[in-house]
Amino acid sequence: MGDTYEEIPRVELTPEAALLLRRLSEAHGPLMFHQSGGCCDGSAPMCYPAGEFRTGASDVLLGELAVDGVAQPVEFWMSRSQYEGWRHTRLTVDVVPGRGSGFSLEAPEGVRFLIRSRVIDG
Repeated sequence: MGDTYEEIPRVELTPEAALLLRRLSEAHGPLMFHQSGGCCDGSAPMCYPAGEFRTGASDVLLGELAVDGVAQPVEFWMSRSQYEGWRHTRLTVDVVPGRGSGFSLEAPEGVRFLIRSRVIDG
C-alpha cells in the first residue's frame, strides 16, 4: 500500500482572494503569484499574468492554487531567500482594502493581496 500521508498545502486562498482571482482571470487570462521578500511591496504577493514574471533557480514553487471557475491553477512562487525564513509556515493569500503595488493586477481594484501565515510542524 502507498503512503497515506497527505502533505499539508504550503499555500491556500481565502474565499475573498479566490473570488478576486476569478475576476482577474476573466480579465487577464491565466495568473501567477510571486513573492520576492524585498522591501515595501516586495513582501506582499504580486499577481501577474502567468509567465509574465520570469522565475528561475532563485525561486521556489510553493503550490498551484485551484480556483473554482478558473481553468488553469494559479502558481504561487516565492524567492528562495524568503522561503528560507518562511519554510515552516502555511501561507494564506487574503485580500484587503487598500492600494498595493502598481505592478500587481489587483491594484486598480482598490484592494491588495496579502499573506497571513501560521507555523506548521515539519
